[in-house]
Amino acid sequence: MYHAGSFQAAERARHPDNCPALVLNADYTPLSYYPLSLWPWQTAIKAVFLEKVDIVASYERHVHSPSRDMQIPSVIALRQYVKPSEHPAFTRFNLFLRDKFECQYCGCTDNLTFDHIVPRRLGGRTSWENVTTACLPCNLKKGGRTPAQAHMQLRMAAIRPTSWQLQDRGRGFPPNYLHDSWRDWLYWDIELEA
Repeated sequence: MYHAGSFQAAERARHPDNCPALVLNADYTPLSYYPLSLWPWQTAIKAVFLEKVDIVASYERHVHSPSRDMQIPSVIALRQYVKPSEHPAFTRFNLFLRDKFECQYCGCTDNLTFDHIVPRRLGGRTSWENVTTACLPCNLKKGGRTPAQAHMQLRMAAIRPTSWQLQDRGRGFPPNYLHDSWRDWLYWDIELEA
């Protein structure tokens, strides 16, 4: 028996929009692990034609123009090395990544927010060194006090991470989908041969 849902799923899998390209730096390391450095297929193909990237691997899927037929790149490498910035931007996402998406008071992963270690009303600044991930119950329990005043202890010191530290942390959180051609470049769950 034929199911319309399975046909629609197969059509989505064949659609080029489901064929992003993993972007590697010129040294063949990913530009970013978390979020994973991916470009839409159109951007990858444009970069190929502008000679800004080399194709490392391709999907079996082809795209066509009036004069060309081309496999969609699945892994591309920049020809010019892009030096990563030493320190990442101070964003909510990067803060959660630094703290492993866990409350730094109890370790839970639900209802996450952020907390000023030294409250702003006591002169605490909004900075890497004074903001930490906290679940809503712990944040409410701590209130406008310091951790010591609230008899709570941080699991990890709040530090300003380097970009390398955040990328390394990101390796612990692989995305839901990894194309087979990406695995050699990402080092997630790779079994090494002796």
